[in-house]
Amino acid sequence: MFERLKHMLIKEFIQVFRDPRMRAVILVIPVLQVVIFGYAVNTDVRHIPTAVYDLDNTPASRELVARFEGSGYFDVRRRLGREEEVRQAIDSGNVKAVLRLNRGFGQELNGGRTAVVQLLLDGSDSNTAGIVLSYASRIAAAHNQKTMIGRMSRSAGVRFDSDPVSLASRAWFNPNLESRYYFLPGVIASLVMLISIILSSMAIVREREIGTMEQIMVTPIGRLEFILGKTVPFALIGFVDVALVSLVAVFWFKVPLVGNPPTLFFATGLYLMSTLGVGLLISTMSRTQQQAMMTAFFFAMPAILLSGFIYPIANMPEPVQWLTYLNPLRHFLIIIRGVFLKGVGFSVLWPQMLELFVLGAALLALAAGRFKKTMA
Repeated sequence: MFERLKHMLIKEFIQVFRDPRMRAVILVIPVLQVVIFGYAVNTDVRHIPTAVYDLDNTPASRELVARFEGSGYFDVRRRLGREEEVRQAIDSGNVKAVLRLNRGFGQELNGGRTAVVQLLLDGSDSNTAGIVLSYASRIAAAHNQKTMIGRMSRSAGVRFDSDPVSLASRAWFNPNLESRYYFLPGVIASLVMLISIILSSMAIVREREIGTMEQIMVTPIGRLEFILGKTVPFALIGFVDVALVSLVAVFWFKVPLVGNPPTLFFATGLYLMSTLGVGLLISTMSRTQQQAMMTAFFFAMPAILLSGFIYPIANMPEPVQWLTYLNPLRHFLIIIRGVFLKGVGFSVLWPQMLELFVLGAALLALAAGRFKKTMA
């Protein structure tokens, strides 16, 4: 058995690596994609192009504008002088926010009354607009606190502590809340899923398309040896890809790998059982390589969207949340983020590992059964 399996594996590796373009797809493109996505997939918002429409132009209004500029989030690119320019600035896309201070702002503030400031945002990108609004709220709250303390000191003639109640916040696992730390492990999981599904989805159908399936069937090789021969090479390629892109994430983008790498590779093996099972199942159902690739693509897109990689699963309708348990990427995302950022191991991640094992075993059994039926 092992001799026949060895020859099957050698044949598969030769078939995969003899094409230079395939070698690039397997080894070079994942690294390039991690580098590109590492820079591109970032929800941190800095240097927001901002315009200021200051109708008051007093020391109080200028102080608030200076606070926005000094925060590092807002870059004041324009000073507007007319009402029409506000709409033009937003419509043109040159600025994402307009800070408007009405006449009497300083007078209201110095008189102990509430002064209203308006922040106009470009809502075409609702996610960015929400983040910008959060930054502006924090700046306004800090300015409010300082103004209130000054006002009370002057009225009572007593000294107030600048922070009567101090809230000390600390984000565990990602102290600086770097979005890259959150997204890059997800990119690694998505890339491995795409590569393993696409490669394995063409494994059986390629044999059928080039007419070598009948030759294999007349050999003494068994069904289990055939399935192993088709999955083991792609599993090894998946491990190599995980190692390569993880090295890029850790040493190039400085994403902390707090956990134990063997735990990550063990979970990767369970994850590859599922993704290769999906690929083989697609391969047994397809008649041409083109059909297999299109089916793999149609599986991968919903799998990524329903995995929690981009949108929180808790925000999805309850039936869809239950459906996501059939998605291997959902379980592996929890594992890879847990290993990378939290440093947790088997004691915490065993439910996801068990789910991946059950899912992978079921998919491989289904693919093997489908293969037998196809050959019958």
